[in-house]
Amino acid sequence: MIKDVMLHSAEDLRQFMYLAMQSSEDIGVHTTDGKIADAKSILGLMALDYNKPVKVVTEDSHFIKQIEKWAV
Repeated sequence: MIKDVMLHSAEDLRQFMYLAMQSSEDIGVHTTDGKIADAKSILGLMALDYNKPVKVVTEDSHFIKQIEKWAV
């Protein structure tokens, strides 16, 4: 499953990573310029540009529902 999201603040990023850590599935975050990060890695997530929406890729439907508030 793929969901486009927009994280607006450091608190959004912290909450997003916390939810990702609860999942047993892999969760990838993809930017429009081709960078990919593991959603469970704070260093990976902080290296991405959030001025544009990012794509979240996972097979965890529960996680997709939890991040709906950031959906674009």
